[in-house]
Amino acid sequence: MDIFCNEEHDLIRQTVRDFAEQEIRPVARELDEKEEFSVSLTKKMGEIGLFGMVVNEQYNGEGFDTLSYIIAVEELARIDSSQAATVAAHNSLGIGPIYHYGSEKQKKKYLPMLTTGEYLWGFGLTEPNAGSDSRATRTSARLDGDEWVINGSKIFITNAATSITLGTTVQVKTRDRSGRKNLSAIIVEQDTPGFKAEEMKHKMMWRSSNTAQLFFDHCRVPAENLLGKVGMGSGIMLSTLDSGRLSIAAMGLGLAQGAFEMALKYAGQRKQFGKVIAKFQGVSFKLAEMATKIEAARNMLYKACWLKDKKRPFAREAAMSKLFCSEIAKEVADHAVQIHGGYGLMKEYDIERFYRDQRLLQIGEGTSEIQKIVIMRHLGL
Repeated sequence: MDIFCNEEHDLIRQTVRDFAEQEIRPVARELDEKEEFSVSLTKKMGEIGLFGMVVNEQYNGEGFDTLSYIIAVEELARIDSSQAATVAAHNSLGIGPIYHYGSEKQKKKYLPMLTTGEYLWGFGLTEPNAGSDSRATRTSARLDGDEWVINGSKIFITNAATSITLGTTVQVKTRDRSGRKNLSAIIVEQDTPGFKAEEMKHKMMWRSSNTAQLFFDHCRVPAENLLGKVGMGSGIMLSTLDSGRLSIAAMGLGLAQGAFEMALKYAGQRKQFGKVIAKFQGVSFKLAEMATKIEAARNMLYKACWLKDKKRPFAREAAMSKLFCSEIAKEVADHAVQIHGGYGLMKEYDIERFYRDQRLLQIGEGTSEIQKIVIMRHLGL
């Protein structure tokens, strides 16, 4: 990948890969089985600089480019999607809105605490009746003196109900001075009266990543917690998703790479009819196709990151990358299970977890169908 990567990128890849192999792989299966979010593992990821990767050093960030961050997420997902999700959701969705749209006071207050792994932040967009249609938000906020009063709920919010969650950025219905309805984004700290975050259990995938339901019952927050201006909420949240799509694509790419490596190793060891199954054309062709599509996915994603880092338009390429990498993860994981045969269905083999974890990628941060709509619009259709 010399076209896009330099020595710093290579060093980041190796550092994160070594960490994932040594710290995450030994505990990933147990955490998945127990459906347990690991605070200690999160703090270890913070210690090696995986939070606030693209945040300026002025706010205690690492100051890396987008590709560096995407490579880190890719390498985490190669071992465990749950830990990759924690890092991806915090960097893109958690920190992103505050970093790009917050006032200087808000940035100085929150960002230094969110770049160390000591605290996490949520992105409160999805609701029970507002998924792909994000503008159908029902959670409301009205200004009462110098406070916003929030009522409503959110669902499927990553990192929002851990013991180290500091708060969540929430999209709400508001009214401007003329009384016209619009959408705004408001910062809600975790210990605010009237706000409750409950962990969601019994997930099929990302079982050691934290997922929450949020409830607001006359929750009062200071008026200064408004992010940007009244009416900017949808723009803030949707532009954040443009960057977030890159990290979900990275998760798909990393998962596909990990699944491929498992399948390649197993095919070189498993014997049937007197020889290893990798010698059979039915298996070797699958592996060849998997390797080719992973390479194509990596090039597409890295180009999107390159465009973003060059401050060129990248929304179309981000949607394409998210769509393609998610679908390739699905295909590669399925083929990898097929190559493993019956063993691929057993929890003692990590490919079973990878097969479950990939399923969210075609849904989270915009379904595959929504990505096609985004791409269609960029094509002028």
